[in-house]
Amino acid sequence: ARRRRRRVGPPPAHRGDLGRLGSGDGGREMPMVQDMEFSSYYGRPVVKAPPWGAPIGLYLFVGGLAGASSLLGAGAALTGRPRLRRNARLTALAAVGVGTPALIADLGRPERFLHMLRVLKPTSPMSLGTWILSGFASTAGIAAAVEVDRMLAGRLPLGPLRPVLRCAEAPAAAASAALGAPLAAYTAVLLGDTAVPTWAASRRGLAYVFVSSATIAASGLALLTTPPAETGPVRALAALGAVGDVAGMHVTKAGMHPLEAEPLETGAAGRKLRWAERLAVAGGIGALLGGRSRVIAAASGIALATASALTRFGVLEAGLESVKDPRRVMIPQRERLEARRAAGVVDDSITTGPRRSADA
Repeated sequence: ARRRRRRVGPPPAHRGDLGRLGSGDGGREMPMVQDMEFSSYYGRPVVKAPPWGAPIGLYLFVGGLAGASSLLGAGAALTGRPRLRRNARLTALAAVGVGTPALIADLGRPERFLHMLRVLKPTSPMSLGTWILSGFASTAGIAAAVEVDRMLAGRLPLGPLRPVLRCAEAPAAAASAALGAPLAAYTAVLLGDTAVPTWAASRRGLAYVFVSSATIAASGLALLTTPPAETGPVRALAALGAVGDVAGMHVTKAGMHPLEAEPLETGAAGRKLRWAERLAVAGGIGALLGGRSRVIAAASGIALATASALTRFGVLEAGLESVKDPRRVMIPQRERLEARRAAGVVDDSITTGPRRSADA
């Protein structure tokens, strides 16, 4: 207190202009630097965004639709629902027929897709995804070809190939069903394996979201194309998929840093994801309670399929938006680093090692 009283009054002459700062309450410390702003060289993003556009968003949607539809067709075959089996198999082939060209178009040059088939690299989600997609398309094509031949009462000019296709139908359907779940989920692993802040932070829950999203897409198309007499299990699956989709997205965002989750809740991506949640809830309730009506089932199916598409496009756009703000890269990383240091984790990486003193 005595020291503070002695400092009240005119500053000593030898302090110059610095002595005149403050108001006599001890707060004479002047800021030596400006408030820090997170920026990057020449205004460029800290992390470079992948050059993915609408074709990749379309592939994310139809890839999940194809994989889940194949699983749905396998279930219909086991439970004796021929129309549901046929529609699910045809949906799977149509979806993969749209998704493969979209993926190739985004690569820029078609031969790049073939180059990825030269080597199988288990540690690369892109390499594994290419092989999964190729195997799925081949087996789903065989199963769908048999269905088309049945629809046309054997009028396709198959000749001696017809009995071969009929014998290959069951193994091909089983193989496409086995590859369906990885096809629906691997794109989430692919996004989470990048350095894009929002995708990388959501890697623990995004696969659950994508599997649920694929489930409601396949269920929605089945409700739209199949009579209610065969869609009893589909209605229950649609309701479960809607719950998984909505709950999975909320749990995923809860485990992310607020800055990393921000693009999922704001802007165009946030609007898409909010509408996806509303449509998923409405479609799930409609399918569960009013699915016996063909009109309500069709409306619920459209809502569920639209919700799945909005989820995929929303997640894609949120990731591309997250790299534009350097804060979403720097602040979460710095806070995680400090948390690891505070927890005593200092021996697993050079970035988490103890800080050295100036004398060292």
